[in-house]
Amino acid sequence: MLDPKKLLDDLLGSKIPGTETTVREKAGQAAQMARDNPLAAGALAAVLLGTGPGRKVTGAAVRLGGLAAIGGLAYKAYQNYKNGQQPADAPAPAEPELLPPPAGTDFHPSQAPQGEHEFALMLVRAMIAAARADGRIDDEERRKIGERLAASGMNSEAEEFLKAELAAPLDLDALVASARTEAQKVELYTASRLAIEPDTRAERGYLDLLAGRLGLPDELVDHIEATVSAAKTTPASDATGTAPNPRW
Repeated sequence: MLDPKKLLDDLLGSKIPGTETTVREKAGQAAQMARDNPLAAGALAAVLLGTGPGRKVTGAAVRLGGLAAIGGLAYKAYQNYKNGQQPADAPAPAEPELLPPPAGTDFHPSQAPQGEHEFALMLVRAMIAAARADGRIDDEERRKIGERLAASGMNSEAEEFLKAELAAPLDLDALVASARTEAQKVELYTASRLAIEPDTRAERGYLDLLAGRLGLPDELVDHIEATVSAAKTTPASDATGTAPNPRW
């Protein structure tokens, strides 16, 4: 049975069970790791979908888990916006404090009107849609991804879900409509921004379109951008000038 909460954790680069590394840090060994440790197979999603943009979320987000991390980041950005702060009021620390959204607020997963399962699925779809925004996942790349999914040992439900999402045309209307509250709109954009570094016009254009369709004020979007950027770190390979893991 597909577990969207686990898949969401995997898309954020969660640690592989029994190790101190993330899939993004071991992209070249992903398929072999999945065969050796089937419990980690779901974490291949980030690599197979090409969502490792050269930066990764910090350990704080990984430790919280996907739903709580996205909710925490969205809540922090929203509170800063509501309090009238400026996105660049203070320099970001090396690893900013990240807390889960407070219980009882609309940002807490338990408050999702559609339930946590469907809410997590919405965020996974948002991340996949963002990863596809540059249009580089064509028929040939989908075929290659399918081959790697089949070899990875990922459970069949997750494999079929990812294949279907990659093959289906983007339905932005449905994605936007899936966010039922103001908080969920902020979280949907936050998840999308976490999935990519918008370093192409297509990616930046997609995020701008998404923000507009969600009705997010520019100032709030600026806070989300600043909060997400502070929650990402640049791998050592980037600092030395080595290119990030390529897409297959």
